[in-house]
Amino acid sequence: MAEQVKESQVPQGKILVVDDDLRNAELLEAYLTMKANYEVVIARDGVEALERVAEEAPDLILLDVMMPRMDGYEVCAHLKRDQSAQFIPIVMVTALRGTEEHVKALEAGADDFVSKPFDIYELLARVKSLMRIKHLHDELEKKNALLFNILNRYLAQEVSSLILDDPDRYLKLGGESRNVTVLFADIRGFTKFSETHSPAQVVEFLNAVFAEFVKVVFKWKGTFDKYLGDAVMAFYGAPLSYDDDTWRAIKTAWELREVFDDLMRAREDDELADLGLGVGLHCGEAVVGNIGSERMMDYTVIGDTANVARRLQEVAGRGQILVSEAVRAKLRERLEAIPLPPQRVHGRQEPIVCYEVKGLS
Repeated sequence: MAEQVKESQVPQGKILVVDDDLRNAELLEAYLTMKANYEVVIARDGVEALERVAEEAPDLILLDVMMPRMDGYEVCAHLKRDQSAQFIPIVMVTALRGTEEHVKALEAGADDFVSKPFDIYELLARVKSLMRIKHLHDELEKKNALLFNILNRYLAQEVSSLILDDPDRYLKLGGESRNVTVLFADIRGFTKFSETHSPAQVVEFLNAVFAEFVKVVFKWKGTFDKYLGDAVMAFYGAPLSYDDDTWRAIKTAWELREVFDDLMRAREDDELADLGLGVGLHCGEAVVGNIGSERMMDYTVIGDTANVARRLQEVAGRGQILVSEAVRAKLRERLEAIPLPPQRVHGRQEPIVCYEVKGLS
């Protein structure tokens, strides 16, 4: 049985010592490894230091000032401009003294300054303090990365970045009036399919389909809203708005149908022949925002624009993409569509004028 490694034997972090005097570097290495159990890497000048950092970033750098090829101030300034290395703590260790040298080091971005000859216990205390700060920063970065990855499960990457940049605006209850294009897509024939398959098969099927649907929505910079049984809802124009929101929505609808048909053919299952996608789109003013409570909220579209899009989806047949007069008027010659008889739908007194999309120019 392998002997368990004691906690005290595990390196407490990696330190890069940069000094053209090998005796000084080895002395620091001995102190840091024996007294504080740090892993130490040595670089003989500034250029080598940058190469070492590029290979594997250390947790802290002890940096001499007077070196050949590139002095410590240049190395420090270069690293602080590098986004991947700018948060590595840098301690300038030098024989140079005086306030002017301290100021120059701080202006270059150094986090601390130690003059030679130094007291080893003071140096270790400064190193440990900066290592604690670096550890806290790394933990915060991990949590931010996790949060970003979680948001990306529900939102396009651009939207996730927008929310994290301004959480006070985008993570509070309330809405604003926006011009949006709303898309609903529903699997026709799914009720019959679910009656003849086990719950596990139904869930597996929906997950496979929805995984591809979400990719298409995000590809065209849409905001994914929600799943509605065997249907999905997405919208374009909020929180990010572009000049071609409606065009990207119709491109999404067209590609969703293609992706769905490809998935059905790939499964080679005769029982899937009756399945097809029905899509409805409408554009106009709507209230967009976080609806619900502070504990549980839904970023969604409220208003007649969403209602009309859903009603069009409900009357769309298998393989049909239906759009409103507003969508057709906005896209004009870019949309090849044929008029359909006005559709009477649930919840509306007047019939909806709509068109079936036959092609995109």
